[in-house]
Amino acid sequence: MSVLKSRLEEVDRNEVINGAVHLIDDEVASKSGLSGAALKGGYKVVKKLNGGKMIDFAVDKLLDDFSDALSPIYENFLEDDDADWFETYIQSHLDDAAEALLGITDQKVQRAEQKVIKKTYEKLRPSAEKHVVDALPGVGRLIDDYAPKHA
Repeated sequence: MSVLKSRLEEVDRNEVINGAVHLIDDEVASKSGLSGAALKGGYKVVKKLNGGKMIDFAVDKLLDDFSDALSPIYENFLEDDDADWFETYIQSHLDDAAEALLGITDQKVQRAEQKVIKKTYEKLRPSAEKHVVDALPGVGRLIDDYAPKHA
């Protein structure tokens, strides 16, 4: 088990999921322009699935894999005596973190049974890396909240 996943298992999983869903909602709401409109439209479609709980469901399903993917960066952060906040530390590792997270979602979508999820993801994937990179400081803040360095 990865260090980050282990640390996150020490707190209420529903709190972590709710925090992640709020982060995603805020990130999507902050987008503007044509790509922002496309992202918001796709997000609205996906969010309505599964009785309005699709994003919660997806976060729950992805949380362990995302924790494992970010754990190498997190473990280096824990060993860095000069780093106090993962939110700040992750900003020096944006490309690696984004690649790790998108690799997981790419694999999951390939196996998705719902065509609307695949189709929506395929439309949004070309701009996904920028959006993930934009969200990573918030992900770092979330990790600082639920798996702080000095716990």
